[in-house]
Amino acid sequence: MRKTMQTMTMTMKTAALCVAVMLALGLGGPARAAEDAASPATVLELGKSGLRLLDGAGRPLDDFAVRAKRWDRRVLADGRAVALLQDADSGALRLIEVRGQQLRERARWTGPAFDVEALCLHLEPRQQTLQVFLLGSDGLAEQWLLEGASGVVASKAGAGAKVSSPVERPGQVLRQLATVPDAKGCVVRDDEATLYVAESGVGLWAFNADPERASRALVAPGLAPQDMALWLSASAAKSPAVIPVATPSAQTEPVHGGGDAADDPAIWVHPTQPARSRILGTDKKRGLAVYDLQGRETQFLPVGRVNNVDLRQRVRVDSAGRAWDLAVATQRDRRSVVLFGIDGQGRVSTLAELPTGLDEVYGICSARAPTGGLDVFVNDKDGRLVQLRVSRRGGAWIGQTVASMKLDSQPEGCVADEAGKQLFVGEEKRGLWRVALDAEGRLGESTLILPVGELLHADVEGMAVHRGPRGAWLVVSAQGNDSYVVLDADAPHAVKGRFRVGLNAARGIDAASETDGLDVTSASLGGEYGEGLLVVQDGHKRWPMGRQNFKLVPWSEVVRVMERP
Repeated sequence: MRKTMQTMTMTMKTAALCVAVMLALGLGGPARAAEDAASPATVLELGKSGLRLLDGAGRPLDDFAVRAKRWDRRVLADGRAVALLQDADSGALRLIEVRGQQLRERARWTGPAFDVEALCLHLEPRQQTLQVFLLGSDGLAEQWLLEGASGVVASKAGAGAKVSSPVERPGQVLRQLATVPDAKGCVVRDDEATLYVAESGVGLWAFNADPERASRALVAPGLAPQDMALWLSASAAKSPAVIPVATPSAQTEPVHGGGDAADDPAIWVHPTQPARSRILGTDKKRGLAVYDLQGRETQFLPVGRVNNVDLRQRVRVDSAGRAWDLAVATQRDRRSVVLFGIDGQGRVSTLAELPTGLDEVYGICSARAPTGGLDVFVNDKDGRLVQLRVSRRGGAWIGQTVASMKLDSQPEGCVADEAGKQLFVGEEKRGLWRVALDAEGRLGESTLILPVGELLHADVEGMAVHRGPRGAWLVVSAQGNDSYVVLDADAPHAVKGRFRVGLNAARGIDAASETDGLDVTSASLGGEYGEGLLVVQDGHKRWPMGRQNFKLVPWSEVVRVMERP
């Protein structure tokens, strides 16, 4: 019976995916035929003796001897046809490619620790990474990354290399997920980013194929496994809107706290050696971490549950004339603002703790006050926002309330744009507000400039302004769909577009999702950060699984994806 079901599964997948490789896949992502007029369309066929390459008339061109029962295939963006199969003897996964009219083994991976009941390939459409879903008989499944832009992903995370010989290597597990026990077949619609799995006696399940987004739904109750191909052929593919992807360049070490701990970053620029700049990041369960631009933790301050952080450099706070680099963070347990000083080498120290008068302090941002001192804008979960003006008198730090306002519901993310004399505030479930700042820097008239909707998905979270040669760009985290919306920071605040932060297979960096806080600098930090740097919190550390961290994205990457046609 098992042999019969495996044969049926292979038959269904053959019908659903179209065995003609080198031609566009019926249910896969966009693929193009190899542009070789001398080579007719070819077909891959798996038989008892192994994989066979046939010409358009069914005549054999080449054979690859292997005993296998589970396999799938794709045509990649560069026109290469590949097939992945599981060796029935060793359990290894073997990636075979078509080169001209020959079959060659491109790479080989040690199989997973569980028995594989079904496998199906996924050509991720945005970054064109080749992935595979391996479904176990007990319902445990794994999603592996096989190929990135630089070729087959090497066994050591952080390195990518093209393979010259099929050396067996460990798989790169993007995530583990629960599917269905004893799966009777699977297929991925690449454009739709959906994995479909047939379960006997139950029906057809749909799973989100994006490793950053977990969801499942029974889309065809009672559907028999042998009818899966028919159902998929008849149903309309629901392709999501294509959001361009920016590639991260580095990531920080994980935060100390487990669960939902990392929250908000702030970038400090070294005054003379920009490559030695620092990133401050909150661990809202334990304290404040400091990282270098390679993501290594250089310092940790155990100051408790600090939620959001912001900083300003060269602030004059008293008549002595000294310029301070100051950071502020909300301390939720004590309903206060913690004030930090940053020295010329990026070392952070605690200076003071200032009361806010709020009940549940949450988000925070800051600005240099036009008349001197540091303006701190701190909000409460009940919608209140107060403006504290921080100064230094007689050696003591003082915070005085100079203005306040209230939104209807919970805010968090905010950023002060000193050059534009404005403050942007995110009301999490409602949208993005612009608040005018008067000549003395105090809060003024507020306007909702972008409501939650098709572009800006709730929750509205972190935000920052980049002012550079291309103008002033406001970046806002739309947490609900793992994207970042970009607007003109200056009126009329036109939306420029949106993007996501994807994975970097060559450097072993996973994508960012459910971002809380972010920060950006327009300062040239050297190297790939010559146009500035964007840092975003990652709500799910997938590859490998672990505690949350922060991703670093060159600003040139943001420009690239926003300005491409």
